[in-house]
Amino acid sequence: MALHTRSGLAAALMIGAATFVPLPAVALDDEQKQEFGAFIREYLLANPEIVEEMQEALAVKREAESRQMAQSAIADNQDAIFRAPEDMVLGNPVGDITVVEFFDYNCGFCKRAMEDMTEILETDDNVRFVLKEFPILGPDSMDAHRVSMAFRKLAPEQYAEFHIKLLGADVRATESQAIAVAKEFGVDEDALRAGMEDPEIDQSIRKSYELANALGISGTPSFVIGDEAVFGAVGSETLLSKINNMRQCESTVC
Repeated sequence: MALHTRSGLAAALMIGAATFVPLPAVALDDEQKQEFGAFIREYLLANPEIVEEMQEALAVKREAESRQMAQSAIADNQDAIFRAPEDMVLGNPVGDITVVEFFDYNCGFCKRAMEDMTEILETDDNVRFVLKEFPILGPDSMDAHRVSMAFRKLAPEQYAEFHIKLLGADVRATESQAIAVAKEFGVDEDALRAGMEDPEIDQSIRKSYELANALGISGTPSFVIGDEAVFGAVGSETLLSKINNMRQCESTVC
């Protein structure tokens, strides 16, 4: 596709060059600018596929730039991404491959990704799965995540079940909904509300925002595996493929 794009653009430039060779090598006057503009417009109208090719080329370029930015951010923030003490680790705490997920309790695609996470952890007992609380879908999400983070400190051994039940619910995650789920696990509401006031919660969420910004993450779910940021609910098959590639060649793409 890139070669095809270059050839199309090259053809346009060659035609333009052939047409305007007699013009002096100086700044164009108004009449010449109008003539050149008319030529470009006529050519693009006659060959509209060039615009599509340019858009595709721009998308490829931006994707490459985004990938490079993420790789640089991952290299510069290894501990904050993979080993932050405030993050919850599921699966094998000493697994050979770490998958980091940025999630929001009110993200519909995160609910689908939760099923992928469960499948991965059931399929591969050597994966370390890190959950980064990343509330970006409004005040309800922020409140639900505050409850979640307070719950984690009070009952870390029950957090995985709490997380799955809250994220997997068919209702919107709010403070009251999250507290109701927490109480099902025997956590005292007063202790939970007191824990929600811990300033470390705000600090942790701020760190997630800063990391997401550095990685180019603007939505959920988003993952970090090895040296790659993966955006969206891409499915367990894709994630497992990247995990296996990491084992084979220390990169998500071999």
